[in-house]
Amino acid sequence: MGNTVKLVVSVAVPLLVGGLSGFATARGVESWYPTLIKPSFTPPSWVFGPVWTLLYLMMGVAAFLVWQQGLNAPGVKSALIAFLTQLFLNGLWSILFFGLRMPGLALLEMIVLWVSIGVTVVLFWRVSAIAGMLLLPYEAWVSFAAVLNGSLWYLNR
Repeated sequence: MGNTVKLVVSVAVPLLVGGLSGFATARGVESWYPTLIKPSFTPPSWVFGPVWTLLYLMMGVAAFLVWQQGLNAPGVKSALIAFLTQLFLNGLWSILFFGLRMPGLALLEMIVLWVSIGVTVVLFWRVSAIAGMLLLPYEAWVSFAAVLNGSLWYLNR
């Protein structure tokens, strides 16, 4: 498989997960989320779309840089499995928080997601330092999102 195809697939998969998460999020954002008591540091709603789009693009480029090394290269398969695992957990969070309206369970799941991203960062870094670095803003954003999720749960329990 050529690098162009790998790049397209690598970028398309996270964007697809983001798009599917958007379906779970849409109804909750319109009807339920506005009714929640929010902490003072809650960003405006319009911030989330561009931030997540940029993060999904960066995730895709990072995955490409790892995949580009070849599946038989040391550490590549385990790094990509970790990547797909955290991507699944990323999508699951939207279902738990917005779809099922369970911020407490979503917070617990987000802790697992945060650890999974950290593992992915380490595994990516071993294959490509640039790939690992590209995931650091994602880890930072999920750290912030976990604090926000926890605050929303606490204020609305």
